[in-house]
Amino acid sequence: MADPQSNARPRAGAGAPTSGVIHVRTRLTADFTVISNALAQRRGSAVTVGVAVYILSLPTGTPVSIAALCAHFTEGEILISRALRELEAAGYLERRRERLPSGQIRTRTYFYDVPGGTPRPDSDGPPEPPKPPRPRKPPAAEQAASSSAATQAVPVPTPPQPEESTALADADPRAVTVLASLRRVDPRLVLSEREAARLAPAVAEWLAAGVAPAQITTVLTAGLPDRFLTRPAGILAFRLRETPLPVPPPDPLPPLPDRPAALPLQTCDGCERAFRAPAPGHCRDCRGHLVGGLLRAAG
Repeated sequence: MADPQSNARPRAGAGAPTSGVIHVRTRLTADFTVISNALAQRRGSAVTVGVAVYILSLPTGTPVSIAALCAHFTEGEILISRALRELEAAGYLERRRERLPSGQIRTRTYFYDVPGGTPRPDSDGPPEPPKPPRPRKPPAAEQAASSSAATQAVPVPTPPQPEESTALADADPRAVTVLASLRRVDPRLVLSEREAARLAPAVAEWLAAGVAPAQITTVLTAGLPDRFLTRPAGILAFRLRETPLPVPPPDPLPPLPDRPAALPLQTCDGCERAFRAPAPGHCRDCRGHLVGGLLRAAG
């Protein structure tokens, strides 16, 4: 008699868990990305982790602007920009504004696989790993150092923090005017004094590059979402940081010299030929004949 057969899957080994995920791992030798568990298991938004993993998998030099990320993911501008802000606050992402030799401002993005790394000043490659923490002193040494510091340390008074109104008074008044006028276009764009003081330097940089206030207002207010999931200042700061500045216009050419006015046409009194002269008289040929006759008569 034939042995009974069963379609049931074989029983897991004795060491396999009875619940939860069971990993089926494959050893990869190419096309893979190393990600720290601190980032992969980060609590919070899955969009933030997905954006971070995607950026880490890209080669150096790949655009990671909000437009490029929105073209890859199905999430919109609000969720992508929120994920970038969370990564920036956590130390994984850093964006620096740098001026090109042509005068244009661009934003360079540094992404750290471990927060705290320092990018190399003379290379566009990956940042250097963070320095290891300094070893702690033994408890006895710590106690002796703390007692010595307690007897010798002199309390230093904390300088008073400048008030918001003082910071706003130091800002460019033209930039403050542009920010204050945004609420006329969209009533939701109401900024506090602290937010206006923080955004004013970026607006002043646009004005110094030759961008008109009306053009800045259009860039900051065009295509805003129907619902804000964050403060309006965050959206304005993101647009000021990510929108490239236009190339400054070239210097105007020097004006051309004025051409002299043409003399009026006259009729020669001798041969009745037309010629240009300020007053009636003889043409050049007739004047030559008259001068030659006078010289012969004088000789």
